[in-house]
Amino acid sequence: MDNLFLQNRKLSATDWLIDAVIAAGAFGFACLQLTLAVNLLIPDDFMRRLMGIQAMVPSALSLLAIALTTLPLVLRRRAPWPVFAWCLVAWALCQTEMNGISLSVAGPLIALFTVASLRSRAEAAVAAVVAMGVFLFAPAPAEQVRVLTQLTVFQNAALALAAAFAGYALHEHQDRIRASEERALAAERTRETEAQRRVEAERVSIAREVHDITAHSLSAVSIQAAAAERLVDRDPAAAKEAIAEVRRTSKSALEEIRAMIGVLRSGEEAAETTPTEGTERLADLVAYLEGAGIEASLSVEGYERPAVPAFIDVALYGIAREAATNIVRHAGATRASIVLATEGGVRATLTVEDNGRGLKAAAIPEGHHGLQGMRERARLLQGTFTADRGPAGGTRVTVVIPLIQGDAVQ
Repeated sequence: MDNLFLQNRKLSATDWLIDAVIAAGAFGFACLQLTLAVNLLIPDDFMRRLMGIQAMVPSALSLLAIALTTLPLVLRRRAPWPVFAWCLVAWALCQTEMNGISLSVAGPLIALFTVASLRSRAEAAVAAVVAMGVFLFAPAPAEQVRVLTQLTVFQNAALALAAAFAGYALHEHQDRIRASEERALAAERTRETEAQRRVEAERVSIAREVHDITAHSLSAVSIQAAAAERLVDRDPAAAKEAIAEVRRTSKSALEEIRAMIGVLRSGEEAAETTPTEGTERLADLVAYLEGAGIEASLSVEGYERPAVPAFIDVALYGIAREAATNIVRHAGATRASIVLATEGGVRATLTVEDNGRGLKAAAIPEGHHGLQGMRERARLLQGTFTADRGPAGGTRVTVVIPLIQGDAVQ
């Protein structure tokens, strides 16, 4: 953590080199100001003596004074406050002996700028007030002209205020840049999270589709294969028909899986995008249930297929297929019914009911992916899904999906 004396930051070799160049530049500028500024501004020797200003000639003492106020700037970013205090005090102590008007304030100003750019707003204000106070109230040589002395004093104070404001502006600019970078990183993380969420949702969707296809088709294949095994000796014709049904069901399942894989395949080859069949195949579900020895009925008289969007029609068939598969695999039922209807052109309702063992609880059993898949399909289409005990004692699945997708339909 940063404290008042040291900045908790690592400086690279380039940073140290930059600070060394700044310190050397400040030293050179102060030397030029000491030796040339007064002589160039007031070239007449009589006028300089009249104003109490001497033409400065570099000496060991003057160079030492300049070095004391500038060379510590090498450490300005590592220890901004100690460097600022050293440069300011050294300038205040040396300015009287070295003709304070001509001794450069470059070192203290750079140190003040550093404090304002690296420390807090309050510390920048304190440093500015201290520097201005020293520049305003430090003793000036008695032999100097009062007007020139006051002009230089107020000039130094104004430069201190400008240096503090410049440092604070740089501090705020760097804070804004850091905030922008953090927001950009946060946005990038959000995009990555959203992409992962979408990939996961797509993975679940694909897994659900594969589950629906394979569970339904393999159940039908298992039933027909068992029937063929029973009939192969006493009724070869019926066994042959059962085997033919196995072949047709397998072929249909392979075609659906091939179409799904084709959509996922990358490359130049165009993928097959023909949509899955919809509720016009409900009669196949009835045949599937009857093939499993379940008395099945279908009612679609109240269903207006042209008024139902294709994606909702396909979803209703998928839910009905999963419900039929669950009846065959888990219910132990002898009767089942499928009722499909539309209500006032506003919503579609699907009810699948059996007289089997039924659910032990209203909640979906853990690991029961069929019911979970049906519920997820309904929710994706802003619909409702319920699975409870029906009047006949078995399970009744009811799905209601709005035909107009959006906030207008509740």
